[in-house]
Amino acid sequence: MLDARAWLLWAAAVLVVASSTRNPLYALLLLAIVVAADAVCARGERRGLPSPLRFAAVAVPLAAAFSGLTLSIGATVLVRLPASLPLVGGAITLEALVFGATNGVVLAAIYGGFSHLNRVTQAHDLLRLAPRALHEAGVVLSIALTFIPQTQRSLARIREAQALRGHRVRGLRDWLPITTPLLVSGLERSMGLAEAMVSRGYGAVAERGRPLGVQALWALGLLAILTGWLGRSFVPSAALWGTVTLAAGAVILAAGLWRAGRGVTRTRYRPAHWGARESLVAAGAALTVAAVLAPLPAIDRAVLAYAPFPRLAWPPIDPLLALAFLGLLAPIVLALASRGREP
Repeated sequence: MLDARAWLLWAAAVLVVASSTRNPLYALLLLAIVVAADAVCARGERRGLPSPLRFAAVAVPLAAAFSGLTLSIGATVLVRLPASLPLVGGAITLEALVFGATNGVVLAAIYGGFSHLNRVTQAHDLLRLAPRALHEAGVVLSIALTFIPQTQRSLARIREAQALRGHRVRGLRDWLPITTPLLVSGLERSMGLAEAMVSRGYGAVAERGRPLGVQALWALGLLAILTGWLGRSFVPSAALWGTVTLAAGAVILAAGLWRAGRGVTRTRYRPAHWGARESLVAAGAALTVAAVLAPLPAIDRAVLAYAPFPRLAWPPIDPLLALAFLGLLAPIVLALASRGREP
């Protein structure tokens, strides 16, 4: 099994790539990679959230319908609704449907990346990656992530128990005998966990204030990140300076977190292991992100910004950029190779 840090870098690369493209071909390629990783690398692991394909089967039609009903833009008119209808009145165009469906595929790819991360990593492994200054926030987040599959299992048990008693869900009121026990069981789990953490002395430390220098670093880092993002987004001539300011803000914020975490003591029962397999996954993710973000002379990054308006046309594609997407296949190749070595 790969280290949680490698999987986190892989999921972050999926997020960056999905957020950087609106080309349906690249979005479908990314979704196919995520689905393949979920099928190969997470086979037999716990299943708490819906699979990426099931999520896409719901998200893509909903996004296409929402875009088609709210965007009356495009040359290929399919249906015309009465203009008197609020919000949805007007023409439903093929271009708007394709635009919405592409957004749904991108959303499914992002969901699939982090759903896969939830399946192949443990909550305590992700908690160890949190900076020392944010250890309490990491504990809260890991508990919240752990409660999601527990709540789903409780919902399944309650529905089965109510079905054995002859209860059938026909309307909104029929959900009351299901939601009430689910809420009560969730509160009981929360109280039990809180009592267990208090009995083990969690949080029984003296309250310490943040030094003024740490607060200044955090404020300066956040201000630099906001300034760089605004420069990149709204001032095209200052894109380079915006990128530099954004990177400098990230470095200053990391320095503030490091300085704030020096006074926090944390022990580890089992040290994390980073080997050649994790380096290969990180290199593949870095290759894909570099091809998407870096201005490489051999790659045409303009094909990522496809729009179907005003008339639908076949999306352009750069073969080198498509090949760079295959860097995200590194964990799949490693999983298949290790499976082939098993007796």
